[in-house]
Amino acid sequence: QVQLVESGGGLVQPGGSLRLSCAASGFTFSTYWMWWYRQGPGKERELVASISQAGGSTNYADSVKGRFTISRDNAKNTMYLQMNSLKPEDTAVYYCNTAQYWGQGTQVTVSS
Repeated sequence: QVQLVESGGGLVQPGGSLRLSCAASGFTFSTYWMWWYRQGPGKERELVASISQAGGSTNYADSVKGRFTISRDNAKNTMYLQMNSLKPEDTAVYYCNTAQYWGQGTQVTVSS
């Protein structure tokens, strides 16, 4: 069955960096667009970034442009989100998604 497993979250100080991973299985990863979403405390889930099948096209929410980079390695069936210059407002559970499938999420907390 389809599985999406996020990892890499944690506690980081403002201005710090984290790299999230999403390991995919159960489908042909290289043929699907992939998305990162996040849901902060008391907030609705929001789109963070997306990437095309071969990685040639990417999109970002305005709030993360210039700080986050989405990428993928189709040989490893894995998607990444490099997050730099983190801010307290980036605190959220981060989810990877494709079609109707969601991972369990990984918590990112930005705090001093």
